[in-house]
Order: sequence, then structure tokens, then C-alpha cells
Amino acid sequence: MRWVPAEHWHITLRFLGEADEGEAATALAGLVSPPAEVELGPQVRRLQRSVVCVPAHGLHDLAAAVGAQTAGLGEPPRPGAFHGHLTLARLRRGARCGLVGTPFSATFTAAEVTLVASTLGPAGARHDVVSSATLG
Repeated sequence: MRWVPAEHWHITLRFLGEADEGEAATALAGLVSPPAEVELGPQVRRLQRSVVCVPAHGLHDLAAAVGAQTAGLGEPPRPGAFHGHLTLARLRRGARCGLVGTPFSATFTAAEVTLVASTLGPAGARHDVVSSATLG
């Protein structure tokens, strides 16, 4: 299991892929949305085979606003409903995780949305903030 360092924790509202950073930053600057009250939990779970995460609730409206604001940029949004989550760790193929099912609860106010460039490397992904927009 490889832990995600706390400084890399984030909740993806929309994945843009190889979108032009300048265009994405301009779109994000026009975002109008109130802050979102986020609830993490109720327990640690697995997402697909390799992601150990905590579900994040309360971000549907914000994710929809980000999606509308960035429509036409980057990769098309993934089909289906938005399922926010905070990734805690990644598992190697076939690995088990004893944390799954562990109760977890936390709340916070999301008062900012950031555009992040992600660069993959041998030690995992590096995330660099490109721009941000204050909510409210």
C-alpha cells in the first residue's frame, strides 16, 4: 500500500486531462458558487481495485457548477453521477487493506476550488496548483 501524502489530498470535481491550462484557468476564474459543506465518511472503502478512500458528500452542486463552467475543455466528463472521494492510499495489484470498513467522520467547508496540474512520476503523482477561485 502506498499512502497519499496529506499535502496531495484533494477531491476531484472534474478531470480535464490534457486541457489547455490557460483556458481552464480563465474558465475557473468565472466560477460562481457558494461554499460547500462537505461531509467525509461514514467509513473507509475501496474504489475499484486499487484506491482506498473516504466518500465525500455535499459536493454535487459544486461539481455541476465546475462542469458547466469548464464545458468544452479537456476530456468530456465521465458518464454517470458524481461520486466525490478523498483518496488515502493506493494498493498494488491483489493487495488487501485492513482499513476498509473503518468508521470515519469529518466535516469541512470547501471555500475554494483549485485547478491542479498533475505530473506522474516514480514516487506517484505530483500536484501543482495552477490557479484558484474563491467560492461565495
